[in-house]
Amino acid sequence: MSAGFTPADALRNTIELARLADRLGYERYWIAEHHGMETLASPSPEILISRLGAETSGIRVGSGGVMLPHYSPMKVAETFRMLHALYPNRIDLGVGRAPGGSPLESLALMRDRSRRQIADDFPQQLTELLAFLNKSFPENHPFSRIKLSPDMPGGPEVWLLGSSMWSASAAAQIGLPYASAHFIDQRSTRPALEYYRSHFTPSDYLSGPRALIALGAICADTAAEAQRLSASSRLLIRRIRQGDTRPVPTPEEALSELGPAPDALPPDSEFPRYFVGTPDDVRDKLVDMASQLCVEELMVVTIVHDHQARIRSYQLLAEAFGLEPRP
Repeated sequence: MSAGFTPADALRNTIELARLADRLGYERYWIAEHHGMETLASPSPEILISRLGAETSGIRVGSGGVMLPHYSPMKVAETFRMLHALYPNRIDLGVGRAPGGSPLESLALMRDRSRRQIADDFPQQLTELLAFLNKSFPENHPFSRIKLSPDMPGGPEVWLLGSSMWSASAAAQIGLPYASAHFIDQRSTRPALEYYRSHFTPSDYLSGPRALIALGAICADTAAEAQRLSASSRLLIRRIRQGDTRPVPTPEEALSELGPAPDALPPDSEFPRYFVGTPDDVRDKLVDMASQLCVEELMVVTIVHDHQARIRSYQLLAEAFGLEPRP
């Protein structure tokens, strides 16, 4: 959400950006789940995924992610099997353990409020979800008799999302692909990835470790313009830490409050959350990071106030990386 615009504007911008990313040759486009936040207009990723699948032809679309503690694993499996039937071999099911909102929103989302808190049974939920998707319940399990519809060959690609050692450990133990949310907490990225690889257990789903890093990037034709645009995300991050979830401010408002100097990298951080600059400079830094951390895929989130500037940033990045456009 950008200040001065509506949630409908934000949703239309997302659809336009997905079409562009599809044409430019990007690999995948994920939709997050957040509740009770004026900043973000996406509490139901599955609805937007369905629309984006219809608006695109080749790019994978999915969740980044579904906040599983709020839901029945069977319902999530049904929803994403439905999406897979609509858009075969293009659906990703990214799953997260975080609530996607404050404790108050979590309480409001609960069906049974007698406990007053979400049970910490995420590993059991995830195991059940995978069993529904893969039809792998033991024969003596009562759920083995359930036939999910629509029953189509294949299924969504499942990823475990996280920004901590806990999620890296869970992904390694279960044998799932791991998406590291570097743009949320950059301090744990390297240790989480190293732990994931060194402790990975092959599964029926995945024979070897597979990981991506989600990070922030802002490109512009000049370094000065990229830094100006990035002021909005800098102020947004500060506000969210303070519990302020207003929409993305303009660069002028952000610079007035923050000043022109970019935030210093925390002393215990190896890489910044956001890579800002000209496309060649950003590309070189991203390639260096990916090489150091031994990952083959980077996912980019670009938060700026002006939608056309965001469109331009993704265009410049695609050109810098030499992505092959889709027809």
